[in-house]
Amino acid sequence: MAAAAAAAAVESYASTKADKIETDVLLKAREACYKGRDAFYACLDNESNKKPTEIASVGLLYPIECKKSRQDFVNHCRASWVKHFDRLYCKNKRVQRLLDDGGQTRRGPLSLPQPASGSST
Repeated sequence: MAAAAAAAAVESYASTKADKIETDVLLKAREACYKGRDAFYACLDNESNKKPTEIASVGLLYPIECKKSRQDFVNHCRASWVKHFDRLYCKNKRVQRLLDDGGQTRRGPLSLPQPASGSST
């Protein structure tokens, strides 16, 4: 009997709150996530000269000095967001490396080999 009363109370509460979205809670959660993300990636940039020893999602490597900021980032963001931000960071770093390189280290031939001219008899 008590279980039925508790279930009814929960259902009553849920029905009164179903149409109200707690936007301030969502906003605070997003801000905490972004703050953790920014702190982690700032640490990565600041400690870029150190050897990366820790592995994050999508193959991102980071130094042990950034482990605490990584943990804060993971704790404040959804796992799908963490993966998304890691992929985005890796993509941006790859593009920046290519732009900084200036195309100096191209791989492969710059033009296709031409067939030999003349007749072979």
